[in-house]
Amino acid sequence: MHGVGQQRKSVLGDEYDEDLQDTLIAVLKELGGRPRARDWSMGGSQEISILEVEIGNRSLLVESETYIGLSITGDEDLVERIAALVERRREQH
Repeated sequence: MHGVGQQRKSVLGDEYDEDLQDTLIAVLKELGGRPRARDWSMGGSQEISILEVEIGNRSLLVESETYIGLSITGDEDLVERIAALVERRREQH
């Protein structure tokens, strides 16, 4: 299957964009995503929040990092699918 095992990171947008965050969470829930672990840390002026999500038997990392943005990392095909769903939903608003 294309993309399974190949890891990819995709920056979806700004980390402070609440609409983007809400849209991503809605898409993850629709795909059956369940939170597995959370972490938060701060270093100087940078803040990072990490959420590990399980979708089926696959894992996806959601990171919100100052100056970097809101990103998802996981199997290439899953990341591409989620990014496309988020983009499509945001275009409909």
